[in-house]
Amino acid sequence: MFLRHLSLVNYKNFDSKTLDFDPVINCLVGDNGVGKTNVLDAIYHLCFGKSYFNPVSTQNIKHNTDFFVVEGEFEKNGRTEKILCSFKKGTKKVIKRNGKPYEKFSEHIGFLPLVIISPSDRDLILEGSDTRRKFMDGVISQSDKVYLQNLIKYNKVVSQRNSLLKYFAANRTFDQDTLSIYNEQLYSLGTEIHQKRVEFINSFLPIFKEQYQNISEKDEQINLAYESQLSNTSLLSLLESNIEKDRALQYTSVGVHKDDLNFTIAGHPIKKFGSQGQQKSFLIALKLAQFHFIKQLADTTPILLLDDIFDKLDENRVAHIVGLVKNDNFGQIFISDTHADRTESVVKNIHQSYKIFNL
Repeated sequence: MFLRHLSLVNYKNFDSKTLDFDPVINCLVGDNGVGKTNVLDAIYHLCFGKSYFNPVSTQNIKHNTDFFVVEGEFEKNGRTEKILCSFKKGTKKVIKRNGKPYEKFSEHIGFLPLVIISPSDRDLILEGSDTRRKFMDGVISQSDKVYLQNLIKYNKVVSQRNSLLKYFAANRTFDQDTLSIYNEQLYSLGTEIHQKRVEFINSFLPIFKEQYQNISEKDEQINLAYESQLSNTSLLSLLESNIEKDRALQYTSVGVHKDDLNFTIAGHPIKKFGSQGQQKSFLIALKLAQFHFIKQLADTTPILLLDDIFDKLDENRVAHIVGLVKNDNFGQIFISDTHADRTESVVKNIHQSYKIFNL
C-alpha cells in the first residue's frame, strides 16, 4: 500500500498544497515551521480520521478560515482508494471513501494501516497511564474491529455509570438495581477487552524485544508488562466491592479503563532509570514492533512516518532503519528533517526510488 497523491486546503499552515509521492521513500525537508510535520499529520488524518498531534478539529483549520479539506489517493492491493476528510466549524467532520461517507468513523480504522514515529512519543514514557492505554488500544484496534467496538461500548457505559453516580449524589438517593445493570455490562465488555490485551502483550513482547536489540545493539534487559486490576479478580467483584468508594468519588474507580503498561530496563522503571539514549531506543523499538505486529495481521504493509527522526537517533541508526526498505519488510516511508543534505546522504545509499520535497 502507498499514498500516491495528497491535496490540502486550509490545513494548518497551508492555504493550498498538492504533492505527488514516490511509492517507496519520501523526504520532507526545510526549516522548522514550514509545515513538514503538518504534511505527515495530514497523512495520519486520512488514515485515522483525526490528527495525531491535535485531535481538536477546529485547531487544525488554518487561521482566518473556517474549514479544511484533506484528500489522498492511495494504491492498495491493486486498487485506487480515494479518501477525503473535511471539517467546517459548526458542523460534523466528514470522512469519505471513494465518494461515500462513513456512517461511523470507527469503520475506517485499520483500512489504511499506518505507524508514526515522532518526538512527541516521549509522552508514552513521561505521561500517565491513559497515554499508554491509548497506544495499546490503537495497535489492537487497527487489526481487530470487534475489540474497537467493545472498547467504544465499554467507554460509553463507564460514562453512563459515572452520570448515574453523580445523580445519586446530587439527589441523595441510591438504586442498586440500576447500578447492577451497568456493572453487568462493564463486566461482559471489560472481561473481553482484558483478555484481548493479555493476548496482545504475549504476541507483541517478543517482537518488541527483538526490535530493541536491533536498534540499541546491546543486550539490555528491557520489558513491557501489562498491569490490570483484572489480573487476579473479576471485574464484577471489583465493581461490587468498590461501590461505596465510587459513590463518594462519583465516578467508576475500577476497570480496564485504569489499566497500564509498565516500561522497565534492568527491572527498574525506564522513566527514572533509563538514559536518554535508552529511552529513545525503547520508543523507536515500541513503534517498529507496532509496525511489524500490524503487518502480520493486516492484508497490506503499513505506511511508516518518521517525524524528525534525526532528533531521536544518530545518522547511522537512521540509515539502519531506512535501510530496511531494501527488503520486503517495509512499504512506503516518509521522513521529515531540517537538513536536506543529511537526509539525502542516508536515502541515496539505499538504492531505492525516492523523492525529496523542499517545503
